[in-house]
Amino acid sequence: MTTVFIANRGEIAARILRTVQELGYVGAVAHPEVDADLPYVTSADVTVGLTGPRNFGDVEAMVSAARAVGAEHVHPGYGFLSENSRFARAVEAAGMTFVGPSADVIESMGDKAGARTAAVKAGLAVAAGSDGAVASPADAARAAEIAGYPVMLKAVAGGGGIGMAVVRDPDGLERAFTSVTGRAASVFGDERVIVERFIERSRHVEVQVMGLPDGRAIALSERDCSVQRRHQKVVEESPSPALQPAARAALLEQAAALAEAVGYVGAGTVEFIHDLDSGESYFLEMNTRLQVEHPVTELVHGVDLVAWQLAIAAGDSTVPSYHVEPRGHALELRLYAEDSQRFLPRPGTITAWRMPSGEGIRVDAGYREGNTVTPFFDPLLAKIVVTAPTRAQALARAREAVASTVVEGPGCNLEFLARVLDEPEFVDATHDTGIVERMGPGRPRP
Repeated sequence: MTTVFIANRGEIAARILRTVQELGYVGAVAHPEVDADLPYVTSADVTVGLTGPRNFGDVEAMVSAARAVGAEHVHPGYGFLSENSRFARAVEAAGMTFVGPSADVIESMGDKAGARTAAVKAGLAVAAGSDGAVASPADAARAAEIAGYPVMLKAVAGGGGIGMAVVRDPDGLERAFTSVTGRAASVFGDERVIVERFIERSRHVEVQVMGLPDGRAIALSERDCSVQRRHQKVVEESPSPALQPAARAALLEQAAALAEAVGYVGAGTVEFIHDLDSGESYFLEMNTRLQVEHPVTELVHGVDLVAWQLAIAAGDSTVPSYHVEPRGHALELRLYAEDSQRFLPRPGTITAWRMPSGEGIRVDAGYREGNTVTPFFDPLLAKIVVTAPTRAQALARAREAVASTVVEGPGCNLEFLARVLDEPEFVDATHDTGIVERMGPGRPRP
């Protein structure tokens, strides 16, 4: 029987495990002692211990764990080693199948400068900026002068909102350059940065693509990920209320073209910045993995993306049955163990835990009552996902879902999520990526 090793933890490991077991495969995970009671561990068919939390980012430790459970396939989930080309190569060298694109594609598209060049070659528009990485503050200043302020400095190897800074005038450039390059070197081991014009009134829109072994790429509908704190997404929806049909069709065509041009195989996401003033969309980057927000795509298209990933990894180019046009509207709310004002992590033991349920509600959870949220990992507790025939109905259902959710013990961002769902510009879909900064602090949830 085929064993799939999930090189991850928390809610995404539990979510992947669900599909793996439904397909009749053996689901295996590795875990440090602090995670021993979490659902992804207790639900797995096979488990192996890790020496500590840092092992999730250690190529040798995760390959060793996969080999220990006799895995044929290794699914990286998102985060950790999911976009690490060395990990993909090590998995393949050990005789296992990496559930994702080739190491070469991960490497080329994970480099923001290289990805920008590939996008231009594939016919996609990019925001004005540097042709490649800039080596010094002086080079960055020249690129910024040409692009026009404000600009964004972005780490070439960055991700998850890390290694980014908006610079509004020349006086702040050198300080920002030093900060971003230092942070990038520390976190990613690569200090290179690129310069791009920062678009003030924009929406963050991304397209889910599935690259097939036969060279074709299928583009599903887009997701709108414009509600962000610290450049990190917290509320996502599909389809985007900001796009007209022609603009939507163009983005899907461009995303598929890029995936085919680079020989992409597996699940990936092509991200765009959509200028609300001009109506133009510009390529941002490509994420060579499954996204946190993939459930909204699954719900509006009626497809299991993890099952599709596993089929592709087995060499199958068959396209599963799915709704080509999105049906209804889906919203995802990320439930974090963090406060609702400053968004700082608030770990602790969960003394009460009640997740919403009912028609049109899906919860991908990484914890349950009695578990302890430790400070060692990202504080994502669960994802509350709702679907309904219209966006207005989805908003109403999401409000009810948030109101019925109970998390006690650690801090929780429920009050913030409730405020987003009632924020007038979000309700009217007139918001942009600056919405959270404009909302200001709220009152703690009773």
